Amino acid sequence: MGKIFYLLIVILLSTSTIKAQTTEGKEFWLTFGHIRYHPTPDYVNLQIRIVAKDYKTTGNIFFTNLGTSNDFEIEARQVYTYVLSDIEKAAVYNAYQTLPTGNDFSVHITSNMPVTVYAMNQMATPVDATNILPVTALGNEYYQISRTGTFIPNVDAYAVIATEENTEVYQNNIQVATLNRGYVFYTCNVPDMTGYYISANKPIAHFALSSAAALYTSGTNTLSCLFQQMVPIHIWGKEFFVPVSHDIRDLVRIVASQKDTYITQTGGIVRTDVPGAQTTLDNLLQPGQFVELEVPLSNVGCYIKADKPVGVCTFLPGIQYGEGNPAQSWLPPIEQSVTNALIAPFIPIGNTWINAHYATLFTQISTTQNIKVSIGGAEPTDLIGGVWYDNDTVGMSFYKMPLTNDTAAYYFTSSSGRFLILGYGASKGMGSYYYLAYSAMRNLSAAFTANNIPYGELSNHIFCEQEITFVANVDGIHPDEGSLEWYIDGEIQSEFTDSLTWSKNFATGNYLITMSVMFENDSTKTYEDTLKIANCGAVFYVNNVHYENLQDTVFCTKDVYFQAEIENYTEVKWFINGTEYVPDNPLEWSNSFESGTYNIEMWVRFENGEETVPPISSTLKIEMLWIKIRNVRY
Repeated sequence: MGKIFYLLIVILLSTSTIKAQTTEGKEFWLTFGHIRYHPTPDYVNLQIRIVAKDYKTTGNIFFTNLGTSNDFEIEARQVYTYVLSDIEKAAVYNAYQTLPTGNDFSVHITSNMPVTVYAMNQMATPVDATNILPVTALGNEYYQISRTGTFIPNVDAYAVIATEENTEVYQNNIQVATLNRGYVFYTCNVPDMTGYYISANKPIAHFALSSAAALYTSGTNTLSCLFQQMVPIHIWGKEFFVPVSHDIRDLVRIVASQKDTYITQTGGIVRTDVPGAQTTLDNLLQPGQFVELEVPLSNVGCYIKADKPVGVCTFLPGIQYGEGNPAQSWLPPIEQSVTNALIAPFIPIGNTWINAHYATLFTQISTTQNIKVSIGGAEPTDLIGGVWYDNDTVGMSFYKMPLTNDTAAYYFTSSSGRFLILGYGASKGMGSYYYLAYSAMRNLSAAFTANNIPYGELSNHIFCEQEITFVANVDGIHPDEGSLEWYIDGEIQSEFTDSLTWSKNFATGNYLITMSVMFENDSTKTYEDTLKIANCGAVFYVNNVHYENLQDTVFCTKDVYFQAEIENYTEVKWFINGTEYVPDNPLEWSNSFESGTYNIEMWVRFENGEETVPPISSTLKIEMLWIKIRNVRY
């Protein structure tokens, strides 16, 4: 059985990738829930953290209720912290009430380059944080995953933000609001609302905002707020690994989205005393039903597999007592793993007990040594301050790394294989926060791959193969014939209609691949990406970037390394802005460039007398950046 689990994980984690739709983006929406102790924000600290990746970035933080905005500027791979003023807190802090007509307590964040955004809601001990999803990852259908405390009125809550005008919002298929862009529907409830179905006719942002959550119904049961943006159903997955974040154990909730969902797990213990939860995995789960597992550190994590997409959240217990002051994080499926991630720890302010910050990375055991970290722009090193916890049964491992520099960005990379990363903070007493630090956010409800490369990543991958095999993965397809159709450059491939797997030979060039799916509810959606087929008999790389991807890359170093891969050639020439450059070794050479844009050409004559006419060319962009260590607005 262990070998089967290991094989499934290897297949999911070993697919090559250059870039995918991730938790970074250029546009975000945000709102805040209240903390039980304070229905008004007088003593609450609210902050937003923004991390720039590879480019100098400018942007804007706009408060819908106030009509005011604040500009920001971040250097490449640096962190910007925005602490909300008293006026701004009052304009985003949802209090104890149901507002069927909505309010405008939202924050709209935009930037000119991709960034990663996080937010924190904090007092001394009640505290939690969340990643903020870009609008490109939002959807129309969600399920609430949360929890409540005991004997506390109106503790569980959620909020949705409309991203378009005239957005109709539904709770369990009953309309509860019509919102305009930037408006918020916020509601509280006494019972735990885990499993509530939240939907809309247009994309919305959905936040779980329990004001007083606890993990257990007996024993020490201190309470904390929860703050976690939910992920839409179309991004849910089927394969998960749950690391144990900090101390003795974590809890995890699994919610089904489709009827007759079958779930198996290794390493967890099904809890049978949780109100509203299913008490066994022997029965098939129906939409909105959920099960809760306890994952002891002694079990070295938990592997979860479902036959239909499920949503999973993991909960960090309070550190001192092991039962109170919980924090919540969305747990991405293994299908959403990445090869690089830029994150930053939070800096709690005021009266806080949080004094330690961590990143939890998890990957397959065979690739643990391939993961490196660069702190504050320094040279990459091995992970520091922790150890790998290996789960030999499922072939997975996790690492808890202290983030000791709370003003620096941490850039994690893997030279081979993929990983996922969560962030959390803890204290010697009570209080903790937990959040998804970085992951992919590809559509998994209906997707396809080309030679194992997921759609959404095809346009950043160069294929040398002439035969490409396409594989579709679709949940809830309509049973009628003709429900799955394929197109190449807009032309239907009728011989492959309803084929989940098919192959075709492609000549050198770019091709738009489209998959059209009709679902059980009679809706039809299309999924497409560009397939690039290159003549790999002659290619060149610049700092390991394929020449066809250079126009989308900006280098922050003046020293550039060129490497050519050519088969059966007799002569090679290089040109920089039309002027011939003669290196000592025509296949490997380096040069220093000032900031600017350069046209690079490589001309080749092959042994059979053929030439590359015109030369193989691309655009090199150099931008030397001034590095700022910290940019904080208080």
